[in-house]
Amino acid sequence: MQVSRGRFWIGVLVAAAFFLWLFGGAMFPFVVGIGLAYLLNPFAGRLQRLGMSRILAACLILLLFVLLVVLALWIVVPVLAQQVAGFLDNMPRYFARLHDLGDAYVRPLFQRFGGEQALNDAQTSMGQIFSQGASWAGGLLKSVWSGSQSVLGVVGLVVIAPVVAFYMLIDWDRMVEAVDSWVPVGQRETVRALARDIDRAIAGFMRGQSLVCLFLGVFYAVGLSIVGLNFGALIGLGTGFLTFIPYVGSTIGLVVSMTVAIVQFWPEWTWIIAVLAIFVAGQFIEGNIVSPVLVGDAVGLHPVWLMFALVAFGSLFGFVGVLIAVPAGAAIGVLARFALRKYLASSYYQDGDRSPAPPSPRAVTPPRGES
Repeated sequence: MQVSRGRFWIGVLVAAAFFLWLFGGAMFPFVVGIGLAYLLNPFAGRLQRLGMSRILAACLILLLFVLLVVLALWIVVPVLAQQVAGFLDNMPRYFARLHDLGDAYVRPLFQRFGGEQALNDAQTSMGQIFSQGASWAGGLLKSVWSGSQSVLGVVGLVVIAPVVAFYMLIDWDRMVEAVDSWVPVGQRETVRALARDIDRAIAGFMRGQSLVCLFLGVFYAVGLSIVGLNFGALIGLGTGFLTFIPYVGSTIGLVVSMTVAIVQFWPEWTWIIAVLAIFVAGQFIEGNIVSPVLVGDAVGLHPVWLMFALVAFGSLFGFVGVLIAVPAGAAIGVLARFALRKYLASSYYQDGDRSPAPPSPRAVTPPRGES
């Protein structure tokens, strides 16, 4: 029976993965709608406990959410669009300036210590790194574009995603009860406990990390704008958005901001150090104050595992895979810890840990002639 149950759940996972791979492009607005419903469901529950009907609570919450998104886009998008256009226009000048600085300061060092061949090798390596980085960024943008502009396109995000979120908010409790009733009675408590752990991990990380990203985006945008860095708002908000991927967002933001600072402020080291200090302060506040308070240690998502989940699911299922990487990674992490606990408590582990008892010492008969 245990083997057949294991095969059943493995078959369910394989079927779900195949379905997601087959219809990944069309699933984009539905995944967004389900994600919105999951994030907004606690607020609907609170309003319902205050006496409001579920339908009215869903309508009110979704309307407020859409208004906030539209207001944010109305305020932020014009500024960011202007800065994106300016940044793209200035990129050739930035690269030319970096090349001139390299010839003026880096080339003499290589010629003095490593020779001209070492400089050529370094330039070739840097060219390959930039080429691979541009290829990766282009592939990511293409994936985002194809995922958001495939069959349903913008209409899917504007129309289908809110409709899906609305119906999911209305029927969320009934769907949870229905799925709970499908679980075998003997395994119901175990499955419920696992579901609570998965929900705690997903909700804790997504809501907490979203607030962390918002804080860092505003902090970097304001700080870089105050020191006068060109495109500081764009770099800061972009860094905050990418901070959802641990280490990757802060690293990219630091490299881009320092590059722009060197091109803009050189040879005035004061402002370059000020840009570096903003990122150091942001990482210190995020690591010691903001993340421990908003995310906490109970989420159980290690940054390395999260990065692997994002890369793996993104490679398998495209942009939709990136969207589901965090909840899927959290679920896999909870199930892996549960399996490890079961293994450590099993007789197989306990018996294997016991070493065989040593043979009892036998009485040694002294040789004849000895007392």
